[in-house]
Amino acid sequence: MAAAAAARGCGGVWRRVWQRGAGGPGPVPCGPRAVACNARGGAVPAGKSGLAPWVPVVGLEIHAQISSNSKLFSGSQVQFAAPPNSLVSFFDASLPGTLPVLNRRCVEAAVMTGLALNCSINKKSLFDRKHYFYADLPAGYQITQQRVPIAVNGSLSYSLCIDNKMSQMVTKTVRIKQIQLEQDSGKSLHDDTRSQTLVDLNRAGVGLMEVVMEPDMCCGEEAAAAVRELQLILQMLGSSQAVMAEGQLRVDANVSVHHPGEPYGVRAEVKNINSIRFLAKAVDYEIQRQIEELEKGGTILNETRAFDSKLGCTVPMRDKEGKQDYRFMPEPNLPPLILYDTKSLPANLNHQQVVNIDWIHERLPDLPSVKRAKLVERYGILPEHSFTLLNEDGLTEFFENVVKETQMKPKKVIGWILNDLLSYLKQHSLTVKESPVSSFLLADLLNLLEKKEISSTAAKQVLVELWKGEGKTPLEIVKEKKLELIQDQNELEQICQAVIDGQENEVMAIKAGNRKVLNKLIGLVQRETQGRSNPVLVKQLLEKKLSE
Repeated sequence: MAAAAAARGCGGVWRRVWQRGAGGPGPVPCGPRAVACNARGGAVPAGKSGLAPWVPVVGLEIHAQISSNSKLFSGSQVQFAAPPNSLVSFFDASLPGTLPVLNRRCVEAAVMTGLALNCSINKKSLFDRKHYFYADLPAGYQITQQRVPIAVNGSLSYSLCIDNKMSQMVTKTVRIKQIQLEQDSGKSLHDDTRSQTLVDLNRAGVGLMEVVMEPDMCCGEEAAAAVRELQLILQMLGSSQAVMAEGQLRVDANVSVHHPGEPYGVRAEVKNINSIRFLAKAVDYEIQRQIEELEKGGTILNETRAFDSKLGCTVPMRDKEGKQDYRFMPEPNLPPLILYDTKSLPANLNHQQVVNIDWIHERLPDLPSVKRAKLVERYGILPEHSFTLLNEDGLTEFFENVVKETQMKPKKVIGWILNDLLSYLKQHSLTVKESPVSSFLLADLLNLLEKKEISSTAAKQVLVELWKGEGKTPLEIVKEKKLELIQDQNELEQICQAVIDGQENEVMAIKAGNRKVLNKLIGLVQRETQGRSNPVLVKQLLEKKLSE
């Protein structure tokens, strides 16, 4: 009987539950637990199914497009969504007699990335030809670094929450086997209506860094967290824009399962995943597919698969090519890539013509882990809040701009940013840059609240109006909607007395010692004043009247 896996991510078991049945693959509410991914590593018992536990193993190969104005070996411009075949040099099209010229910027970006990932930088690395034949690869081979890559033996630390609780986080580390420079291929565009394939070579020859991660992960959530951390590092370094929607960061996931104490199982590779959310789903699905296949007595093929995001499953593409099929050979048109550090740099060399590892290392910017620590220290926010600020593109800058312009304490500001601003943006599928409420407008609103000119209830009403993007300031909306706090204490006292007179049971409960009921009276006063009363003052007035 094929088992289904319950998934809660790294808090104990996977967050997704999958079952394969007559209706095809898809999520189901629950099922016998065959395997789980544990935040602290190791296998989780099979549970009621009585089956031996399974250990999932996940390794990643990530292709990051280098942020450069020109391609890796030619002077052709790099530009997303340019007209087809408008950015193709003779070398990119592989015309006879053309030769590669290495792009210095791409080398520096790879060194920078290697240093940020704690890699050893090889002062001498080599280029190789990797042969395979597709219509979008004009030369019939790709120039890569199979034998001696530019960087090796690094590590990446990433954090993820336990049981989806941001307050409970665990830090894990994945080893980086190597980082290599290589060319991207062109793009094949399939026209099904005319049964033909069109080729766009704009992407052919664009510089890539392939980051190869060791199989140190055990579920989709870990893989997704590691890739997101890598994406942040690349963006902070400026070595890659790493926008997955534009194909600047593509992930291949190698997945296998085995019983504890046994050798790793046969792995399948899920290719070209272009979304962190899809990566988590693809890995979890593939783990469960393999478990079910093995429990039925079947075998796992060493094959390449693709993730179908609409169906939520992986589908076979082709048999996995072995190394011998690629016929690796040294690239005869490129000499070894020689890098220097301060000690090995010859005095007679022009420093502008070489890449100095130490020079790059000294200029590394703050990495995400350092930036999070600084946010916590500077603003007194919780560590989990620093993760959210960095994970959302542009949110850190938005938060810091609001803090600069408002008198409200950062600990209060972060609540408005995460609970109100971010939830609205996610609800409407907007980025921070697309927010109709600027940091200056939000700061103005929070200043009104901090000066006690409006209540928090009124502030939320103003925020709703600001989302409409009609160009009004918070103060204009407050005056237009008459949301100012009632300053006349006599008026407030009369309203409080009216509420007390109409709530005899609640008053008796409060006088009997149940102070929690007081909150209901405060809420009733707020309702009567349409959110225009100061809750602190209202509480004081109610307590005074109830004690009389």
